[in-house]
Amino acid sequence: MITLRPQAGSKPICSKCGERRPGYDTLRVRTFAFVPLWAIPVFFLYAPRRVQCPTCGVKVEKLPWAVGKSHLTISYAWFLATWCKRLSWKEVAEVFKTSWDTVFRSVEMAVNWGLAHRQINGVTAIGIDEICWRKRKDKFVTLVYQLDQGKRRLLWIGPDRTSKTFREFFDWLGTARSRQLRFICSDMWKPYLAVIAEKAAGAVNILDRFHIMSHMSKAIDEVRANETKELKKNGKEPHLTKSRWCLLKRPENLTGKQIDRLKDLLACNLRTVRAYLLKEDFQRFWGYSSPAWAGKFLDAWCTRTMRSKIKPMKKVAKMLRAHRSLLLNWFRAKKNAIALGCVEGFNNKAKVVTKRSYGFRTYDGLKIALYHGLGDLPIPKATHRFCGGTVFFMPR
Repeated sequence: MITLRPQAGSKPICSKCGERRPGYDTLRVRTFAFVPLWAIPVFFLYAPRRVQCPTCGVKVEKLPWAVGKSHLTISYAWFLATWCKRLSWKEVAEVFKTSWDTVFRSVEMAVNWGLAHRQINGVTAIGIDEICWRKRKDKFVTLVYQLDQGKRRLLWIGPDRTSKTFREFFDWLGTARSRQLRFICSDMWKPYLAVIAEKAAGAVNILDRFHIMSHMSKAIDEVRANETKELKKNGKEPHLTKSRWCLLKRPENLTGKQIDRLKDLLACNLRTVRAYLLKEDFQRFWGYSSPAWAGKFLDAWCTRTMRSKIKPMKKVAKMLRAHRSLLLNWFRAKKNAIALGCVEGFNNKAKVVTKRSYGFRTYDGLKIALYHGLGDLPIPKATHRFCGGTVFFMPR
């Protein structure tokens, strides 16, 4: 316990207007938790004074080490928030012998400070996607990432994945900043495409490569499942048993056993194998440098796929034809070195954040955790370094 006393003859500072005012009275002693030293809890003991402010009335004085009615010092709050980037909130609470609520309030404080002090000017490339954070109720959030070279971060979070939600992002960004957008990477979700065409018509809308290939993988999986049932029903040899990942993984990522299994499958005349060959052939599309030649390849591939009589793959071909112009925008962005793969990378990190926290009961908790982990938010200048490189903040 460290007892603090005001400097003799000093006037307290009004917590509302920030001016020094004459004292009114003194409240009872309050306890403020400070950063533990050598695993020993440290507390400040201080009796706050009240001021007689002619402008604001009777107010409690402003304290340099705490904000409002919080029993946590600013230094300790930043200390806990910094550790929450390395460990789960529950682990931080257990290690430093505090409550989960205290850790949450610390992270919330860090996020609010960072959002209030970050710069959002100069954003020219963004990526939009959604993640499901509560599967039982199909709860989604819309995530917008900044993809500019040298500044890649989570920019904005909105509830659900509707056009109304996405419009709220452009309202937040403002008309002037929206006009500065040059590239927008998204999937083929119709509400997103409609809002982009409405709010950022001057930007090049790019379809995300990962989502396009995921549609093909789902089509192959559907073909494989249906054909497996047919083979079993007709009493034929089940060639496709335990072959799912041989067909869905990229060839360079296959294990030795999976390579041998795939070779055996390619020797069979199956619809699943033909669908797999169509998917692998489409990978050549991403290697083109000219949108014109890529367009010719796309047209030829779609024609060949439509003649294959494989319904799931024909569905994919129709979808690609409907979004042909947006697909070719991928090559225009490629020339400008836009980090198109960052969207899926950020999404994987977002899923790690949610899994590490074992799910969230509220949208606000999820929002704070994602901004804290992916927002690249600014932090105040540090006076000291403490505990293995963790920033230790002192009031200025």
